[in-house]
Amino acid sequence: MSTKTTKAIAKAQDRADAIAHYATTQTTEHAAICQALRVEIDAALPKATSKIWHAIPVWFIGENPVVGYNMTAKKGVNLLFWSGQSFNEPALEAAGKFKAAQIQFTDVSQIDSKALRRWLRACHELSGK
Repeated sequence: MSTKTTKAIAKAQDRADAIAHYATTQTTEHAAICQALRVEIDAALPKATSKIWHAIPVWFIGENPVVGYNMTAKKGVNLLFWSGQSFNEPALEAAGKFKAAQIQFTDVSQIDSKALRRWLRACHELSGK
């Protein structure tokens, strides 16, 4: 294995560890939500890169952020899709001035894996990659 490959693997592991660390700083309930979301996101977007961006876990396809999550003032985990309004999904609420949309979870049991996978496929399809 080349030195460049080894460094790239180490850098990816550091990013993954930062996302794992983010979950460990949350309450037990919110950490479970973060971990469940991460498993689904990583499985659905295997070529995406992930990192802590503006203090939250975010996944990128190419240079574009596509999905991320953070804690909200309402004491839940907010899952944000940068192009989520384009998905035309009633469960996702518009967020901000652009095309972002979000959904909030207060318990891991609220995550609809089938819907989440559909939204993540839409991220992939909209990215064109």
